[in-house]
Amino acid sequence: MVKINVIALLALFMIVQYAYCQSFMCKSANHYNDRVLEFNGMCDIDSADIVMLGNSLTEYAGDWNKLLKWKHIRNRGIAGDDAFGIYHRLNKILEGKPKAIFLMVGINDLCHDLSPTQVAELCEKVVAKINLESPTTKLFVESLLPINETFKVWTKLNGKTNDVPQINRLLVKYCKRHRITFINLFPKFVRHGCNELRKDMTVDGLHLNAFGYKVWAFEMHKYLMEIK
Repeated sequence: MVKINVIALLALFMIVQYAYCQSFMCKSANHYNDRVLEFNGMCDIDSADIVMLGNSLTEYAGDWNKLLKWKHIRNRGIAGDDAFGIYHRLNKILEGKPKAIFLMVGINDLCHDLSPTQVAELCEKVVAKINLESPTTKLFVESLLPINETFKVWTKLNGKTNDVPQINRLLVKYCKRHRITFINLFPKFVRHGCNELRKDMTVDGLHLNAFGYKVWAFEMHKYLMEIK
């Protein structure tokens, strides 16, 4: 049974690798490469650093030190990135054994026509690698944020509104099983009574505006105090 599960997961990863390569060609490959080069040109991450790791939601926050009024926070978000991409750029981050990592991943994986279970499994693979290769790093897994399809901008996410909380529930179970801190941001961003991202928190139904980032930052402070 274990062997079958491993083979199934490897097959899934190969499918996602293909999808990733295709989407990489469609999204801004130049931006992705430029962002990686930018990271490589910076001072190496070390044990005093706190890493914000993720996709465009993380990247577009800009200077997390300023947003959180904190120090030693490194933004390692790349627009368009998914679990597969993050997994394969972890080495540069983990070799410095950062003090903490705040990970948000999964929303772009939904664009690959994967089920919530498949997306969660890919996210879990990222989490497992962090725990294995940098066990001294305090890991915080952040929930996926909701989306708002009424903006009609992100067509690959059509019909995926209710997939997001399903993925979050699976990640909660995984984190509880492995004693990892899960930060449930989702309820802070949804419109009352549904799973839809509040319009006053977004610019396009996916990405956050200044108010959205202010809410995110507020929720993070209690966890930053744990690692101060």
